[in-house]
Amino acid sequence: MFSRRHPYLFFLLAFAAIIAGSSIILSLLNLISKDQSEIGFGQKVGVIEINGVIADSKKILEQIKAFRNNSSVKSIVLRINSPGGAVGPSQEIYREIRKTIEEKKVIASMGTIAASGGYYIAAAADGIVANPGTITGSIGVILGYTNFEELFEKIGLNPVVIKSGEYKDIASPVRTMTESERALLQEFSDNVHAQFIGHVASARKLPFDQVKEIADGRIFSGEQAQSLALVDRLGNLEDAIEWAGRLGGIKGDITAVYPPEEKLPFIKYLVDMSAEHLKGFLAQQDKAFLAEGVTGGYIYRPDAGR
Repeated sequence: MFSRRHPYLFFLLAFAAIIAGSSIILSLLNLISKDQSEIGFGQKVGVIEINGVIADSKKILEQIKAFRNNSSVKSIVLRINSPGGAVGPSQEIYREIRKTIEEKKVIASMGTIAASGGYYIAAAADGIVANPGTITGSIGVILGYTNFEELFEKIGLNPVVIKSGEYKDIASPVRTMTESERALLQEFSDNVHAQFIGHVASARKLPFDQVKEIADGRIFSGEQAQSLALVDRLGNLEDAIEWAGRLGGIKGDITAVYPPEEKLPFIKYLVDMSAEHLKGFLAQQDKAFLAEGVTGGYIYRPDAGR
């Protein structure tokens, strides 16, 4: 009788009951699978994973700070699988690592690739472990954009730009770049490149000119990088955790812990999951270009010269 008189209200109540039930189940699962970094005792090594293009630093900074302030975490390992990314986030993570090594030992573990911005971050650590075949290096800066001028001419479009400064539309995709614009962007690129070299030289305790000689964007295997003093040891993630643990003063068995996964309400979980799928799809279109117009970054691009 109730469902016949108020079908919509009945549907809403049923839907609310389902959501409430799902939330309770998810909460119970979260309690059951509570991250081991939040329970248990003993001395641990915190492992932070840095995967994919470095486009934002917020989450990584929070994880580094959390492990730095956790008294049971004696040292930290950064597991890097990244071709690099944007300049700002890479520099922010580098800075946070340099602050952290004043209190705790930090070891970088290179996976398949830790190039450009990925190497920039690794260089900040107390030591670097790479696989013999890890792709690393690529110490350089890349700026790029796509010019659509000829395409617009073919389809009969005539872009109109009104600007208040000579360089306000620098690297416009609808016209040819001027020589003065090219010189300005080259100067910018050289300046950021010098920052990269300087930070690597300082962190690795190498002469600036020695790093500059090999900082032309070339890549190295982990084995080659070790011979150039860009990497300290050859080994895998477990080797890096072992090294970090001993540096942190752990005498017995070493327990590796990871940052706890963010616990989301059920509805937000579904929305965020859809957003992540969309974000992943867009990132696959071109991981290097993180915004419209000219973009600069510390990123290894094997197709950059094509």
